[in-house]
Amino acid sequence: MTARAPRALELANLAVLALLPVAWAAPLMRAQALPFFPTSEISILSGVAALWETDAALAVVVALFALAAPLAKGLATAAALRGLAPRRLTRWLPALGRLAMADVFLVAVYVVVVKGVGLATVETGWGLHLFTALVLAGLALAHLVERSARCSA
Repeated sequence: MTARAPRALELANLAVLALLPVAWAAPLMRAQALPFFPTSEISILSGVAALWETDAALAVVVALFALAAPLAKGLATAAALRGLAPRRLTRWLPALGRLAMADVFLVAVYVVVVKGVGLATVETGWGLHLFTALVLAGLALAHLVERSARCSA
């Protein structure tokens, strides 16, 4: 078991966990004439739903990266910050964060490809910025928790 972390880290992690559902529903991008997506504003949730209609396996992969990985990392970080998690769990926190960052990378690649091919007009939405900020904040928190665990060992 690790020692309990400072309250500021716990509150920051709680804020990340509370804002994740907002980021999942927020518009990642706005597009016109984009194939496979019936709406002009695409969120993580609407993207997973649209993918489910055409490719369920890909929808599951995206859901794992975009929904499960950030949530699992946030919950594991919360357990580590409260001193309820074994030290070996803290070594996995950065890896979970990198899985969540993969989703941000895939969305960015998709925007660049669609713009480059000229299939549609695409602009990023505030949800992409929020989701990216939450994933980066989660990575920073995981790093601090891991470093704290090493120092207290």
